[in-house]
Amino acid sequence: MFARKLLQSINVLIAVVIVALLGGVYWFAWRPLPTASGSINAPVGKPVSVERDALGVPHIRAESADDLYFAQGFVTAQDRFWQMESFRRLAAGELSEVAGPAALESDREFRRLRISRLAQQRARTVTGEDRAVLAAYARGVNHYLETHTSRLPLEFTLLGYKPHPWRIEDTLLVGLMMQQTLSNTYKHDFTREAMYAKGDPAKIAQLFPDRTGSEHQPGSNAWAVSGAHTRSGKATVANDMHIGWSLPGVWYMTHLQGPDVNVSGVTIPGVPAVVVGRNEHISWGITNLGFDVQDLYTPSSNQALLERDRIAVKGMAAGEPSEQLVNAHGPLFAGPSGKPVALRWIAAENAPFHIGLVKLNRARNWREFRDALREYPGAASNVAYADKDGNIGLQVTGELPIRKGCTGQRISPAGSCEWQGFIPFDELPSFYNPAGGRIVSGNQNPFPENYPYSVGGNFAPHYRANRILDELTRKEDWRPDEMLKLQADIYSPFSHFIAQQITAAWDRKKGTNPGLKDSIELLRSWSGQMDAGLPAPAIATYATNHLRRAIATKATNISIVEWEPFIYFAVIENLLRARPAGWFADWDHELLRALQEGVEEGSRIQGKDVRKWKWGEYNKLTIANPIIRGIPWISGYFQIGPIGGSGSSTTVKQTSVRVGPSMRMVVDFGDPHGGLLNIPIGQSGHPLSGHFKDQWDAYSNARSFPMHFPSGWRTKATLILTP
Repeated sequence: MFARKLLQSINVLIAVVIVALLGGVYWFAWRPLPTASGSINAPVGKPVSVERDALGVPHIRAESADDLYFAQGFVTAQDRFWQMESFRRLAAGELSEVAGPAALESDREFRRLRISRLAQQRARTVTGEDRAVLAAYARGVNHYLETHTSRLPLEFTLLGYKPHPWRIEDTLLVGLMMQQTLSNTYKHDFTREAMYAKGDPAKIAQLFPDRTGSEHQPGSNAWAVSGAHTRSGKATVANDMHIGWSLPGVWYMTHLQGPDVNVSGVTIPGVPAVVVGRNEHISWGITNLGFDVQDLYTPSSNQALLERDRIAVKGMAAGEPSEQLVNAHGPLFAGPSGKPVALRWIAAENAPFHIGLVKLNRARNWREFRDALREYPGAASNVAYADKDGNIGLQVTGELPIRKGCTGQRISPAGSCEWQGFIPFDELPSFYNPAGGRIVSGNQNPFPENYPYSVGGNFAPHYRANRILDELTRKEDWRPDEMLKLQADIYSPFSHFIAQQITAAWDRKKGTNPGLKDSIELLRSWSGQMDAGLPAPAIATYATNHLRRAIATKATNISIVEWEPFIYFAVIENLLRARPAGWFADWDHELLRALQEGVEEGSRIQGKDVRKWKWGEYNKLTIANPIIRGIPWISGYFQIGPIGGSGSSTTVKQTSVRVGPSMRMVVDFGDPHGGLLNIPIGQSGHPLSGHFKDQWDAYSNARSFPMHFPSGWRTKATLILTP
């Protein structure tokens, strides 16, 4: 009897716990899901409809621009407000306030760059239509906050705080965060300066070229192809931007229809308008230019303004004091030798701020497209173009400093290497309807060798751009799905070259190290495909890493130096092809030594049998929400991976543990569905949403979804915002 009562009590207790858990899941994770159907009151002038399709993409229709961008702010916040909150806190240097000391280093960096002050400064310069758009978007976000105070996203419950209202400055913070991500090169300058301090200047100069001599002109991936080379006979533009992995991803798909605008594509949560996409007349895609827009200077005097602040830190009552000296160039901080340096950055220039994207979304032809890019607010970019009339083009855009009196070293005395204004927009590289009917950008240097202004930057090597162009010229009748497959191409010309160099060295040395025989056989028979299941890509990469370090050490006389500019792959190839004197007495010996050290390193990680190695073990991805991943037992259900990734830094599908294609778009103006578009994971930031990671399977298998533009989508739910 006692045992039976005890069992009944245990069963009741278990039932109570289950009910409590289910109640908690409902209250904290299910209730925050967005209201997607029905009607809600909102401060709009006239009713606004929001139709969500099978992927959760909102198709927003409004009769005024004010209502349109209000609705965009509201709907984006419904799906992604925690991401928007994390973006603005990251940029403002305020993550520690909610995440604790683990976020302090990030906060210090963004405070050092004065991002919050720059956003406030820019906000004061916004006028006219730009200010109206930003204000409408902010009102939409705040209407979401006002109507969801008790059902905010799960992350707010886990961290235990309430967000403050959205401001125009917060949108500018998000934009500056993206600009910092895409143009933050000053730490590379620190590395270069340290190398010059101890090494051979002639050798070091070879390690940091602005071009490799192998680029196709003009120079993430974006390309435009005329109708002469497509199955439909219409112009096509394709784009897949490469950005750090995150969950949710950085882009949010949206379709906006209002007065004078009908545009669909991807947006940045927290920023109004569409960044990359199409309207009824044109389509465009973007790659990062990589032009150097940050310079370091040794101050000539002690004149500087002291800015005092305090970083709030969760769990630390007093927080951490923050003091920043600022001189005429910008913020001062310790350089590689410990002496102060000042940073000048294009984002800190005191100029009126314009959105630019709103005009870009309305552009109807090449002229209007270029006029909109004159006001493009983000990092310097290459923007590929195609239109319904069959024209294609590419325009470089951004504020690019004109430098004079610069040396190869990257920290200059004040008064030298000063900026002499900015390259006029009409003198930036621009290509329209080239004779070949194809334009390709893969982050390579797009400036001609005889360009009248000094060119420098962290440009990518030529491998992706050349591979794309080679493939595009291989056939004449490209379909959108074939271009999608090209975006997912995993052949590495560089790694294949390294494999061939190693096997040739082995043959010339007549196999002096029998222990490497299996590795040599695998490299010799390999096709260059960076497939996650193959051992050869891992062998080639381990060897490349050791060769890279040996080259950097030879140039600098520093035993451990991280030389990793984007272009280093091409530098290694050029050195191996030329094998110049003064580097290594025997390049074949150096190649086999790098292979030996690489095999030893890999054996410690993947075991002694190289035939069982997998590239995916080296290139292993885990994509997780940084807050939800801390929930015990269940967090694994709400992340991607760990999973082996195919592709590499030198494949068209540029994939590493840190970076990957953040979206894929192909717009063929002959496609009745309007194009193909997808993001890696899903539209929603809510873990219990059906759109949290419903796109991963298609993305990882190089499939996509119709854009259904300007119409043709299947409406799954309709929400009406009523006055």
